[in-house]
Amino acid sequence: MTLGCPRNRAAEVCGALARIWVLFWALGAMGSPPSPAAPRKAYTFGRSFLGLDKCNACVGTSICKKFFKEEIRFEKWLSPQLMLPPVYRRWYLANYTDDSENWRPVVLSRLIPQPLHEASDRSICSSAGRAHSCSIEAVLRATPRFQDWARSHLLLPRMVQGLATPMMRCPSQRLLDRLVRRYAEVTDAGSVQMKHFAERDKLRLLYTLAVNQHPLLLQMFPGTEGWPFPKYYGSCGRMMVSATTRPIRSTYDSALETRADIAYQLLHVAQGLSSNSLGFLLYYTRVSEDMFATFEDGKLFIVDASAIGIIDLLEGVPPDSEPEREDVFSCLSTSCARPPPCSSVRPSQSFSLLCRDLLPKLLTPRDARAGRLHGDAARLLGVCADGAREDRSVADAARGLMGLLKPLRPCSPQLAYRYPECRYGDQF
Repeated sequence: MTLGCPRNRAAEVCGALARIWVLFWALGAMGSPPSPAAPRKAYTFGRSFLGLDKCNACVGTSICKKFFKEEIRFEKWLSPQLMLPPVYRRWYLANYTDDSENWRPVVLSRLIPQPLHEASDRSICSSAGRAHSCSIEAVLRATPRFQDWARSHLLLPRMVQGLATPMMRCPSQRLLDRLVRRYAEVTDAGSVQMKHFAERDKLRLLYTLAVNQHPLLLQMFPGTEGWPFPKYYGSCGRMMVSATTRPIRSTYDSALETRADIAYQLLHVAQGLSSNSLGFLLYYTRVSEDMFATFEDGKLFIVDASAIGIIDLLEGVPPDSEPEREDVFSCLSTSCARPPPCSSVRPSQSFSLLCRDLLPKLLTPRDARAGRLHGDAARLLGVCADGAREDRSVADAARGLMGLLKPLRPCSPQLAYRYPECRYGDQF
């Protein structure tokens, strides 16, 4: 291709322009340059990490958008080079936001440890005669129990019979109605009927009941109504999100007044669980230091509700003579052992477990310089821990211990849950 140029001094300029024109023509013939690649998102969640690949054998999906919009981030996610944390952990520290500006700490936790999830999945496949892998959801949907759930608009006691979770050991219709009405993983919650539940919602609820009741108790008895449970933000796959807390084991060597405050709260919480306006007796089937923690304001909460049983005091204890209904859902949790009969639950059971297994760690620290209780405290603690004593004796010992602990509790801004009210009245 040539261009006509004058034969004078301007010829050099004309030639240069011609060469530039030819270059642009060539580039145009080759097509427009490719657009730059979209920037990779700094934080990438995997479906398998969250357990979404196992749904609807999962907890729910109510908070998945928060994960994928990066409004939930792991605490250690400070640069794009950092990958997901190890999958074998039971819980992870993270941050949560509603507006991308104000972040609050939360905890991401699995229903059960990942190795137990994998063992549970294998047992589901084995129940269908599959040796290695299978469609877990398809196997669970085909069970007679789930078919019963799918046909019913009400959650009835016979439909949860044989599940290993303590809350389902003594179910009443009133308790099951509250479970359905407060279930936060469906839209239009508030009705005792499950007409608005899709089959996937019913399977998720049944699976959660079979594996770990903890997220359900947080929904049924929320902290906003005065119950000692942290806020439930939602779930995604097999991961749930709740408010972060400080484990009580971190206070074992603290000053006596700090430990006395926690010990008092432990007994006070147990008292409130057994006597409340709803007429439900919430009791511990076991206790451990991992079950309890405090918020920044010093208030104590139950952060693991998997070992809490419930008896409806208004409808009474159901008979223990009914035949057990056992199937694949009966052994998906950390323990396949059935809780003891409802009739064996004692009103003082929670007090005895606390006084035997937890309060000695708070009131008799390893370092004597941290301060120990004297006088009647040791005697009352021994009586409270003796499960062979009458319920009244155990309850009286627990109340006596609370009386000794109450004046030792500090009244300071560090305990914002009772400050400054504690300066003006003994009831705080």
